[in-house]
Amino acid sequence: MNNSLNTLDWSLVQAFLAVAETGSLSAAARSLKASQPTLGRQIKAIETQLGATLFHRQARGFALTETGAALVAPASAMRDAMLQITLTAAGREAKLAGTVRITASMATSLYHLPQIVADIRIAEPDIAIELAPSDDSRNLLFREADIAVRMYRPKQLDLVAQHIGDIPLGVFAAKSYVARRGLPTGNQDLMAHDFVGFDANPAIIEGFRAAGFPVDRDWFKVRCDDNATYWNLVRAGCGIGFAQTSLGRDDPDIVEIDLGFPIPPLPIWLTAHEAMRQTPRVRRVWDMLAIGLRPLVT
Repeated sequence: MNNSLNTLDWSLVQAFLAVAETGSLSAAARSLKASQPTLGRQIKAIETQLGATLFHRQARGFALTETGAALVAPASAMRDAMLQITLTAAGREAKLAGTVRITASMATSLYHLPQIVADIRIAEPDIAIELAPSDDSRNLLFREADIAVRMYRPKQLDLVAQHIGDIPLGVFAAKSYVARRGLPTGNQDLMAHDFVGFDANPAIIEGFRAAGFPVDRDWFKVRCDDNATYWNLVRAGCGIGFAQTSLGRDDPDIVEIDLGFPIPPLPIWLTAHEAMRQTPRVRRVWDMLAIGLRPLVT
């Protein structure tokens, strides 16, 4: 056996996987937060150590050779094993101190988490909080976050989740809009009103269709997927919109509207990797998040 294979550096395998998955040194460097020259040297090093060419260098990037393609699966398994080692070790940390990274939607991060984070910091001054607002699904298995506040139940087997409850949603319009256009008085009148919709997210369209209104994307003359901006468009009088009832009912410039059909609530879940969930600092932040979010739900 080639003795060099016994000392194969994980960083070289990590570099190989990053280039294999992104197809370029620049994208791989960004994902690993490294420089392109460093990645280039690491690719040459692993090819030299293995005695094989793993990539075809092309004008538009790197393409796997047959050998390189055959190594992706075992290299991915090696990455999974390294992550499991990291998670297991982190999950056994005994101190109620350190950093906990939380990811949540943009709206939840903006409207609900700041006060909860302040309460955590007062109660546990040795715990640092990193808040990562994102409407993308951060991967807890790869330590992009320790705890996620999700609006759906996760399906991965290695994750644990707690259903905090369901956030009620309502229909609202700015008083300025109502003064200009009035309130909807029936189904036909409803269709003549302006509604603020989502851009790419189909949730509002699907809700209207489920209630018997065959609308499409173009029916919404103002569209935005960012929930915080969406709400400010409603507040500005751009049209009728949907929001958490706690948000709309607390705004003195907003009127709540009954459309005559129910609005499905928004479920809220806490999620963490099962190994990290047992870390004292993560468990403590989890518990305080659950307490802080509970007043929002029914």
